[in-house]
Amino acid sequence: MLKPFAALMIAASLAACAPHRPAPPPHIGDAAHGRLLITIYGCGSCHEIPGIAGANGLSGPPLDHMADRTIIAGYLPNTAPNMMRWIETPQTVAPGNAMPNLGLGDRDARDVTAYLYSLR
Repeated sequence: MLKPFAALMIAASLAACAPHRPAPPPHIGDAAHGRLLITIYGCGSCHEIPGIAGANGLSGPPLDHMADRTIIAGYLPNTAPNMMRWIETPQTVAPGNAMPNLGLGDRDARDVTAYLYSLR
């Protein structure tokens, strides 16, 4: 028999891993331009990315189902502002991680975020 605290912790853990999250805001940026930027910046050299030819990198996580994930970068809640911040300055968010700062500006980060949120 589970103790009340253990049962509560299990329920909280299962809730945190729920497979569905709320939809992103209706307009973040231009997903088609974001798809192009992902190709130009070579994101597929580190990540597997659906819809991007040759994007079969293995050093970063696969980016499929990004719209449905609850966490990004290992600990950030998957929200549009957090995704854009991560894309623009990953070394500021988590110093020493493997993702480089690529110099994307706000508009480009919005567009890449819009494309990633199209991946369900």
